[in-house]
Amino acid sequence: MSDFAGRCLCGAVTFKGTWAPEPVRACHCGQCRRWSGHVWAGAEATGLTIEGPVKWFRSSAEAERGFCPECGSSLFWHQLGATRHDVAPGAVDNPTGLRLAGHIFVADKGDYYDIADGLPQEPQG
Repeated sequence: MSDFAGRCLCGAVTFKGTWAPEPVRACHCGQCRRWSGHVWAGAEATGLTIEGPVKWFRSSAEAERGFCPECGSSLFWHQLGATRHDVAPGAVDNPTGLRLAGHIFVADKGDYYDIADGLPQEPQG
């Protein structure tokens, strides 16, 4: 596990934490694609501290998504009732120390792209 820091596009939201040992996977579900405009990847974090005006949207009965209300950056995914938060690796300062390990919800992926990186693909989550 390693420490990280990051921010939204405009800098109004900053955050830091420690990476959990879970793999980073790209999610191709319809909610993630609509929320991010394409594919969303999340890396599980522990000890996450957030500063700034995060807006939380309850996207389902099980989860909420956090974003910057100033610039709209998609930053966090949180399963309700859990202590974990997934952080968008694209909002983290380099080097992230992360590697994409696979893809989930590929049965729901957009019809405008192919997944051709050779990583494991799960039809659902």
